Amino acid sequence: MLLIFRAIIVVIYCILVCVFGCIYCLFSPRNPKHVATFGHMFGRLAPVFGLKVEKRIPAQAGSFGNAIYIANHQNNYDMVTAANIVLPPTVTVGKKSLLWIPFFGQLYWLTGNLLIDRNNRTKAHGTIAEVVNAFKKRKISFWMFPEGTRSRGRGLLPFKTGAFHAAIAAGVPIIPICVSNTSNKINLNRLNNGLVIVEMLPPVDTSQWGRDQVRELAAHCRELMAARIDELNKEVAAREAAAKK
Repeated sequence: MLLIFRAIIVVIYCILVCVFGCIYCLFSPRNPKHVATFGHMFGRLAPVFGLKVEKRIPAQAGSFGNAIYIANHQNNYDMVTAANIVLPPTVTVGKKSLLWIPFFGQLYWLTGNLLIDRNNRTKAHGTIAEVVNAFKKRKISFWMFPEGTRSRGRGLLPFKTGAFHAAIAAGVPIIPICVSNTSNKINLNRLNNGLVIVEMLPPVDTSQWGRDQVRELAAHCRELMAARIDELNKEVAAREAAAKK
């Protein structure tokens, strides 16, 4: 019964946000500031799923400037957990098929996100060039999921190199975003589904890495994130265990 109630609330809320968002964005279409605005609105669904999301943003985050944010991609719940920490003006890089999702796809495009064809390697390389040009022309950041797909409980998957190629070419830092585990954590028929921590790590300076060191940079960032995610998972487990006593 709780699952049905939640589903109704989520569907109605998402349709309203998407319809309102599309109308709102028509007055300034493709403005990158919209992504954070509506990302945070989707983030407000977390309590509906019985989740408490704790976000940790460094005090100096406002001075980080242009950057590429990379985050672990677990499942569809990322839209209500990781979305809480998006800073404007940041746009995401998503697969082209998102455009065909009713309501959401149209909002995704109108808010200024970048759509790529992952099945076409030539176009994918063109996307990296597009990202680099965007950095040169305007004050903007990009959010990418370097795993390339949802991990669905398999842990942090190997990183693809596109985000790191773009960061080195554009001369911008990489800022890792770590989200504690949500796989097999959420039961929609359970009232309380616990704590999720979303943490922004300090920027990784890419100026010390050459174009021939892209894979090493990707491996370095993955190691940083894997270690921190493990720490966050242990912290969440300890705090949830203490809350039950």
